[in-house]
Amino acid sequence: IYLVALLGNGLIITAIVCDHHLHTPMYFFLLNLSILDLCTISTTVPKSMASSLWDTRAISYSGCVAQIFLFFFLISAEFSLLTVMAYDRFVAICQPLHYGTLMDSRACVKMATAAWASGFLNAVLHTGNTFSIPLCQGNAVEQFFCEVPKLLKLSCSDAYLREVWLLIFSICLFFGCFVFIVLSYVQIFASVWRIPSEQGQQKAFSMCLPHLAVVSLFVTTATFAYLKSHSTSSRVVDLVMAVLYAVLPPTVNPLIYSMRNKELKKAL
Repeated sequence: IYLVALLGNGLIITAIVCDHHLHTPMYFFLLNLSILDLCTISTTVPKSMASSLWDTRAISYSGCVAQIFLFFFLISAEFSLLTVMAYDRFVAICQPLHYGTLMDSRACVKMATAAWASGFLNAVLHTGNTFSIPLCQGNAVEQFFCEVPKLLKLSCSDAYLREVWLLIFSICLFFGCFVFIVLSYVQIFASVWRIPSEQGQQKAFSMCLPHLAVVSLFVTTATFAYLKSHSTSSRVVDLVMAVLYAVLPPTVNPLIYSMRNKELKKAL
């Protein structure tokens, strides 16, 4: 799975950088998404692979801090970028005459920078808050990477409630972005249905539906993983949910965005 993610995202990054025909807003955001996907899966899976190969389950304290910071940074930035990509599709389909003005190079750079900056801020808040909590119930994290809910279980202080509320606040922000994406697609689909050409409708749907599917998968699995009750928690379910929201999207995103994209195939 890791090799597939490396190859898929690496090819997309190379194609977009090297082919000047792909220097458009849509592919600029896709380039950023591939970089985020490549970094996200590299934050968790290589350490898990090394632990399996060398038959060890140890991770240093600083390594755990770095893993949580990078994971929150990349995941938050990725979801912000997915929201920006939904806006890009909305402008392209619903306001095509204003696309060149609204999505010029300066605006694209600003939106991409805002996505990365929001991820950085979210990561600083969660990492600082999580590791300010005293951990006094052992040091075994029952997950293949350092995950905040698993670390909170090791705390015997009421201070962990601060991080719980911060997690809920972040999930509410993510849900707000998800609602924005859904509303954008409602207007997009309403515009698509008015396209007289059946070929034009199919092209628009094939461009929009994969993005919406990735967003839905990410939101549902991450929300379940972070908000499920402890009574329904089991090690197998936790592992599956973590794989679904941490490993699967970075792997399938390049496949989804390149399978039916003729321009990207030609560049590759």
